[in-house]
Amino acid sequence: MKLTKILTGATLALGLATTAMAQDKTKVGFVYVGPVGDGGWTYEHNKGRLAVEEAFGDKVETTFVENVPEGADAERVITQMALQGADLIFTTSFGYMDPTINVAAKFPDVKFEHATGYKQADNVSIYSARFYEGRAVQGHIAGQMTKTNTIGYIASFPIPEVIRGINSAYIHAKEVNPDVEFKIIWAYTWFDPAKEADAATALIEQGADVILQHTDSTAPQAAAQTAGNVVTFGQASDMSEYAPFPRVSSIIDDWAPYYIARTQAVMDGTWESVSTWDGIGAGMVGIGEFSDAIPADVAASAMALKESLADGSYHAFTGPLNKQDGSAWLAEGETAADYGDGGLAGMNFYLEGIEGSIPQ
Repeated sequence: MKLTKILTGATLALGLATTAMAQDKTKVGFVYVGPVGDGGWTYEHNKGRLAVEEAFGDKVETTFVENVPEGADAERVITQMALQGADLIFTTSFGYMDPTINVAAKFPDVKFEHATGYKQADNVSIYSARFYEGRAVQGHIAGQMTKTNTIGYIASFPIPEVIRGINSAYIHAKEVNPDVEFKIIWAYTWFDPAKEADAATALIEQGADVILQHTDSTAPQAAAQTAGNVVTFGQASDMSEYAPFPRVSSIIDDWAPYYIARTQAVMDGTWESVSTWDGIGAGMVGIGEFSDAIPADVAASAMALKESLADGSYHAFTGPLNKQDGSAWLAEGETAADYGDGGLAGMNFYLEGIEGSIPQ
């Protein structure tokens, strides 16, 4: 009987210790709009999650839910993560903004991080990358590689992030090739390989021999490869399986350092609500390796542009620039930065020379 009591006590003590150790782990949740294997946006966010696990080992426990639609489903998933004891939750798509704010109000002790949105709260930070800097480099290359002077652009949703990208790519393509024309197809999806492939094919049929995309799958790369003689750029991740052609470079989103730093802040008790918008200089936006398909002089000038964006000596939106209707936006020598980030963050207009209208 005495031995049994000792063993029972020891077992109980071990169980309590194990429970305490489990409770000491920082629980971090991630909500994804696409599958982790999309090869683009969600793939890179999930690499950031894996980097958190590698950085902190058994001090953290991460979970994720993929393919979460923007809207009511997102609010349900975020709520469930909070109920399951998450200390920190990253919601990684623009349409998760209101669901994140709604859930955060119900769980004031949980920290939330929302990607690409603009609504903050005491326990909600926002973060994004200056993708438009990468678009500037892509436009610079695209304008010099097109032979038809027609560049196709697969756009996802008509939100400022996407509109900024179109404008940035266009003005930098136009700068090196005054005859360039943009054709834009709105896919109304972040990830739908069939729709993305159809959009790429339609643009190619309209004469586009360069395709840019702000959607997340590699389907446009495959469509361009099938067509032949069509240049593409990786979106969100390197998509290097299509290099050296049609993919000649890429925009790469590197979320790992941010995710590690914010998790560390929760562990340290120093987390506070912040707004982060970093670009090439900070390393949040990377430019994928230039393939040999890019002429050497074009690659050199693109690298120079990248470096000037990185060190701040050049801003992607530098005047003179007019809005699509011909009204002045930035005067000679002015940059968007001269007016703070508010104007860029809410950009809802095309720049002069782009044809068509922005869907409502």
